[in-house]
Amino acid sequence: MTTISEAAKATGIGIEAIRFYERKGLIRQPPRPTRGARNYGGETIARLRFITGAKRLGFSLAEIAELLDLRDAPDAGCRLVQARARVKRTDVQARIKGLMRVRDALDALIDTCPGEGDLSGCSIMEAIGGPGKATDKPSLGLEK
Repeated sequence: MTTISEAAKATGIGIEAIRFYERKGLIRQPPRPTRGARNYGGETIARLRFITGAKRLGFSLAEIAELLDLRDAPDAGCRLVQARARVKRTDVQARIKGLMRVRDALDALIDTCPGEGDLSGCSIMEAIGGPGKATDKPSLGLEK
């Protein structure tokens, strides 16, 4: 018999997160016995660990639901999971490229900022949208 509290401790997931996953249909709420607490052991803990692992890899809850469906499907093959992992990797790579553009734009702004004086002379504030005419604003370098 594993209570929700014990399942939370065993998986490192908060009780409210477990209830959230129940509401989202990622795990089933165990039936309430006539006496005592619900049993969150066995398959529930395995699913919670799976959810945690998938989240660490960047999968969204919708994607995790799809992976759980595949996990539960008797005829599902590894190829389907690999395809989803490839899609996730492509998404992660696109986000990395976007973050690198943001980093480069910040580097450029930092390099042009005098780093002293009042904010009216701050090129970073101006580029973000501070004082000055719209036509005078330096580019953030994030345009596609």
